[in-house]
Amino acid sequence: MITASDFRKGITFDINGEPHVVLDFQHVKPGKGAAFVRTKYKNILTGATREEAFNPSDKFPKAHIETKQMQYLYNDGELYYFMDQETFDQVPLGADQVEEAMKYLRENDMATIKFYKGAAFLVEAPNFVNLKVIETEPGVKGDTATNVTKAATVETGAVIQVPIFIDEGETIQIDTRTGEYLGRAK
Repeated sequence: MITASDFRKGITFDINGEPHVVLDFQHVKPGKGAAFVRTKYKNILTGATREEAFNPSDKFPKAHIETKQMQYLYNDGELYYFMDQETFDQVPLGADQVEEAMKYLRENDMATIKFYKGAAFLVEAPNFVNLKVIETEPGVKGDTATNVTKAATVETGAVIQVPIFIDEGETIQIDTRTGEYLGRAK
């Protein structure tokens, strides 16, 4: 059990049998009346956010989220298949569970998958990936104004804004959390 006074960013807890994660919290001690904890939290399964005030002594069961590194194998048109590296079990996941991560994952790449009560609910690509540019407009020589960017399509189909000097065939590094170009891959 966890009390509301123990809330910190990233803490997971159950309300009405559903897992939630604390996004923001504030301990409030008004001049009159009892103290309370103003909390902004997100439902892990649905993504809905909510703000609520709790009594610091309110108790909640802790939500146990399991995290595994799994290898992306293939897509059969409907489902995306991931393999557990320890047990070699394959887990099929729907497009709604993997859509953000798939912008940056190629076959055989590793991904982080989060489970709640044995069911996968979130797939995360590695924070940084190196992907090959397959389509972009050629840069114009002499067009060297500061921070000029152009759209480039990488091998996974994601469209990234890159500097004008990046050409097709080059491998670039991308921050998957923001979708930003970081530099040429080394």
